[in-house]
Amino acid sequence: MADTPPGRSIDVHDVRALRALAHPLRMSLLAALRSDGPSTASRLAERLGESSGSTSYHLRQLAGFGFVEEVPDEGTGRERWWRALHRSTRWNTEDFLDQPDGPELVDELTARLVAHQRRMLAALAAEREQTDDAWRAATSLNDWALRISPARARELVDELNGVLQRWRDEEEEPDQPLVHVLLDLFPLKDYPL
Repeated sequence: MADTPPGRSIDVHDVRALRALAHPLRMSLLAALRSDGPSTASRLAERLGESSGSTSYHLRQLAGFGFVEEVPDEGTGRERWWRALHRSTRWNTEDFLDQPDGPELVDELTARLVAHQRRMLAALAAEREQTDDAWRAATSLNDWALRISPARARELVDELNGVLQRWRDEEEEPDQPLVHVLLDLFPLKDYPL
């Protein structure tokens, strides 16, 4: 089992930190450290198909914004170990709408996150036949639709996130596999058929 990052979550309010996070390799590095635990730039490079120089550079960039850190008393001068500092990252779109390049950055990050969710769902579909019956029965893909205002939608998101935070804080079973919960809420002009 991977080591759990020490902090619960980080709230991002600075457009520079969000820009640093929006880089595709940095997103992958942070995700790998969060899911698999501490690692070296070389091991991460191998996993992600990158050069160790590139992963090392981007890990230092993430460290500069407080997303990761070197693991104290681990490794050598040539092989430094890195770990994620938080289990998740949060931001409010409205914090960035009035900042220079903020709306474009939020759009870019949203596109990357949607693409990541597509890859996760594709992996679920690809692995489904090899999944044991207990996990097949526990897997949930729901599509709810309700009519609410943006203000009420924000309340609903906050409530659902609060439930998930409570489960992570109080109900998590460290010896069990990592389970992914995708929580999306959005309006569509036309429902795709």
